[in-house]
Amino acid sequence: MQDLNLSEPLRHALADMNFDTPSPIQAQAIPILLKGLDVIGQAQTGTGKTAAFAIPLVEQVKLRVPAIQALVLCPTRELALQVHAEIEKVAKYRTGLRVLPIYGGQPIDRQLRKLRQRPHIIVGTPGRTLDMIRRGALNLSGVRTIVLDEADEMLNMGFRPDIETILKQTPPERQTVFFSATMPKAILELTQRYQRNAQHVQVELRDQPLLEIEQSYYHLDKTEKLKALELLMKHHRFALTVVFCNTKWKVDSLVKRLQSSGFTAEGLHGGKTQSQRDKIMQRFRQGHVQLLVATDVAARGLDVKDVEAVFNFDLPKDTEFYTHRIGRTGRAGKTGQAFTFVEPSEMSILRQLRKAPNVRIDKRELPA
Repeated sequence: MQDLNLSEPLRHALADMNFDTPSPIQAQAIPILLKGLDVIGQAQTGTGKTAAFAIPLVEQVKLRVPAIQALVLCPTRELALQVHAEIEKVAKYRTGLRVLPIYGGQPIDRQLRKLRQRPHIIVGTPGRTLDMIRRGALNLSGVRTIVLDEADEMLNMGFRPDIETILKQTPPERQTVFFSATMPKAILELTQRYQRNAQHVQVELRDQPLLEIEQSYYHLDKTEKLKALELLMKHHRFALTVVFCNTKWKVDSLVKRLQSSGFTAEGLHGGKTQSQRDKIMQRFRQGHVQLLVATDVAARGLDVKDVEAVFNFDLPKDTEFYTHRIGRTGRAGKTGQAFTFVEPSEMSILRQLRKAPNVRIDKRELPA
């Protein structure tokens, strides 16, 4: 990080975080962002993209200006909390810098009180951010930088109208930053409308972490999948493990079946309250829950460094979901394993997945 010419407080904080050499996305994005230029960053979760925008945000905040200077929008509460925690770490030695997460599922009065303390950086979900604006509690006239993290996912979740309304509440001369794993047409339309001469930075495929994950699939009938999951868990003796299902109903059903088989399992999906989700994630991080069974939406922002394995109990809908799911393991330089259960009727979907770059799914047989 020495080549980035950062201030002493940031260098000190990054040393505490064991940040020595910037990741490819950080090396490309940070110098451009420090210049105040607009950026389109194309990178997946796990490539270090959060620090790529967190470091410039913290470096550029003017502590004596009692106004919101930066806004980061995230698709889910979980990701907003993760980004908030990362920014707090980077800002550890910038005494007086205030960062506030705002999101649904938490009493709004508490967030309103903290907004009156004039934070410098806001990390929020689109819905709660817009709610605060409409209440007159959130003034974005002093925003110098706005970051849209996982922009493609926010659009997939239907937040485009909210995002555009929020962008219009910020000064036209602001710095606008998009980070997204993919660049669909809708994202490009937004970049053309709200950015100026944006610099495009992208992690090359060889730099992406998927090849560090051992990927395999098992050809199974629907009725064989639970037994296969239990067999592989016992054979490998995995500790922290994430299991993906496509529906809330399947998550709840699988959790009950795993618990009845003696596994410590909990479910995570959109039907849980924020308090329930926080408690489940705390138990999982502490190792009290062996199997976290989740839907895709609930797992956005799920960042636990010691996840040993990911199971696709249900085949994901497309390549983006597959890469996001298996990226929950093999983090922070560690290796990981990803297992995918494929029913006979799903082989055509599997063939499409295997055509994607860095997706290397080998067929395996269950251990005896």
